Amino acid sequence: MKVLLATDGTEESDEAMDMLGALNHPNISQVRILTVIDMALPFAHDIYSGMVTNTAELEEAARKAAEEALKETVASARSLISDESTAIESKTAIGSPERQIVEEAEEFGADLIVMGSHGYNRWERLLLGSVSDSVVHHAPCSVLVVRKKESD
Repeated sequence: MKVLLATDGTEESDEAMDMLGALNHPNISQVRILTVIDMALPFAHDIYSGMVTNTAELEEAARKAAEEALKETVASARSLISDESTAIESKTAIGSPERQIVEEAEEFGADLIVMGSHGYNRWERLLLGSVSDSVVHHAPCSVLVVRKKESD
């Protein structure tokens, strides 16, 4: 069984990681941990020099931060998954999170996608969209959307 864990470094992603550890299914042979850098930024306007269009520095900083977070996530996954034969790998993609997660699941041949839900209310979903909702409707496999536990 191949599992794609989509993470964005938030508490919701940590909950998804914990759920993957709780599943700890003996048939999980591969886990790919994916983070997506969403560079869909509106063009910034600097009142002194005009339009700021060079996002190379922003992209490089985002990539470095994502790679650091992935190292920690892979280490966490290894500590949660007891079967040493389970292959765990990581990947960074750039683009629309919804699209990249679905495309990665197709390419990887995932049997299951595990991801966190930010738990937006109706208005937040309307304004921000819902990555998990889009993935559920377009994924080539089953999707487990994990909600953050409520504080006591």
